[in-house]
Amino acid sequence: MRDWEKVSSRWASSSSSLKLLLFVVPLVLVSGFVSVVGPRTSTWVSLSYYPWPWGSGFPSSSSSTTTVMTMTTTSLSTKEGEQQLKIHLTPKVVGLHHVEETLSDTSIFNRSSSVLAKEIFETQQLDEKNVKELQSPIDRSDASPVTMKAADVGPATMEVEEDGKLERSLNGYDVSPVIMKVPEEENKQERLNASAVAEVQKKRRSKLERLEAGLSRARVTIREAAHQKRNQTPDLDYVPQGPMYWNAQAFHRSYLEMEKQFKVFVYEEGEPPLFHNGPCGSIYSSEGNFIHQMEMDKRFRTQHPEEAHVFFLPFSVAMMVRFVYVRDSHDIGPIKHTVTDYVNIIAGKYPYWNRSLAADHFMLSCHDWGPATSTYVPHLYNNGIRVLCNANTSEGFNPAKDASFPEINMVTREIKGLIGGPSPSHRPTLAFFAGKLHGPVRPVLFEHWKNKDEDVQVYESLPRGLSYYDMMRKSKYCICPSGYEVASPRVVEALYVGCVPVLISDHYVPPFSDILNWRSFSVEVPVNEIPNLKRILLNISSKQYIRMQRRGLLVRKHFEVNFPPKRFDVYHMILHSVWLRRLNVRIHDEQI
Repeated sequence: MRDWEKVSSRWASSSSSLKLLLFVVPLVLVSGFVSVVGPRTSTWVSLSYYPWPWGSGFPSSSSSTTTVMTMTTTSLSTKEGEQQLKIHLTPKVVGLHHVEETLSDTSIFNRSSSVLAKEIFETQQLDEKNVKELQSPIDRSDASPVTMKAADVGPATMEVEEDGKLERSLNGYDVSPVIMKVPEEENKQERLNASAVAEVQKKRRSKLERLEAGLSRARVTIREAAHQKRNQTPDLDYVPQGPMYWNAQAFHRSYLEMEKQFKVFVYEEGEPPLFHNGPCGSIYSSEGNFIHQMEMDKRFRTQHPEEAHVFFLPFSVAMMVRFVYVRDSHDIGPIKHTVTDYVNIIAGKYPYWNRSLAADHFMLSCHDWGPATSTYVPHLYNNGIRVLCNANTSEGFNPAKDASFPEINMVTREIKGLIGGPSPSHRPTLAFFAGKLHGPVRPVLFEHWKNKDEDVQVYESLPRGLSYYDMMRKSKYCICPSGYEVASPRVVEALYVGCVPVLISDHYVPPFSDILNWRSFSVEVPVNEIPNLKRILLNISSKQYIRMQRRGLLVRKHFEVNFPPKRFDVYHMILHSVWLRRLNVRIHDEQI
């Protein structure tokens, strides 16, 4: 009997070893197979563009959500990626003349809401799935790769030496099969530790998801506000209202949501004067003032890039033209190399550029060469948010992703003394303009109106004794024609002194036109209607003129420069334009 028990014991022992061996060998083979021939992890970026809920001047197509790009992120300089990007990135652009039709089409809200409801449902499902994963113990034999953020980083399987032993590690996870028995208490503690580690890793991987969830909730809130008949949100500083806004309630809610969660990361690489600096006392002062205020911002700027919704490229094209460009050389090459080298540096150092192919990055420039400078970085031109004074749609400005901001000439570095003017009854001159002859529009204006009419006073240079700002204050309408570029500082100058701007330009997108209804406080005259300029202005009734003039005074706060910045001023309106474009894009990583 004892002999049988010995034999039986040996058999059970050998059987147990055999079972363990049968379990371990296939597991080792599978793990080795996965680590050797398994697929490299690729970051998939899917960008979905959402229309703004208040029919802006540039509504999207009939579908409220357009999947713009789905591709495997490659290295920054690969030609295949750039070609693929150009093929898939096709945002829709609609001209200003469709604005009123969009406002009357309430179905855009219904379509958009259904998309947002789907987003919320997907987010809830994701959260429930995460909870279940965190509650279950980690299977250490699971060698599935972890999705990496950077474009060229694969799930490297590496040898880690610890306490004199070599262990196989996959992106920080131990992939060696457990082949030894441990007591139940130790095994339980091990599962708890593994769950804690997994929870930390999950939090790291889900930061982008949490940012996107916040944006999704903001979209829902804004669209709900868009349906309100009146603004029900209290605000001690300012409550937007009136026909100057496409949808005052939606704008106000969007602005408050921006204040609640929007974060900007400013890349610290680069040295002044080309980076982190800009002109603050010239026609390009809008560029320098924003860079300076962004650098000093303690509310919207974050020092932690994983918390950021957008990433700012703090270079100044105006300073590059001054310090890098060789005057009269007609060679923009040095500027091109400066920008491309900078982008290569931040793309190699951080994962965020390659994660979205620049869709959550923005540049800002008020110089004429700003748009051209962005073309040297294809991802920036095609995907990035370009905040430009020279918002010319004929030169590639895309209102679906780019933002127009005002050109403000601050020679004295402040706006004190520039704001204010008499009432409409004390403005005897119908229209006024004074400026140099350049560009394609002004020659036509001079041909028909220079020194030819006392009501429409057009000068190339002011006669002695006349003050430029005094003439603007005496005029009902201030003519703002394009010069070399479509933007003009006269637009803001007119609003400052209470003069109704007359925009004469083709292809120009006025600042903040996704929020502001420019037709309610300005006059738009096509270039081919310049000969009829006086008749067009005289056909505007006195009652309508007074309404436009008063509305201009109300929206003036959005164009004022303050040190430090104040709510709803030009600095915050620029930030809000960037916020809207980020709100209009969804970025998420997917594992193949």
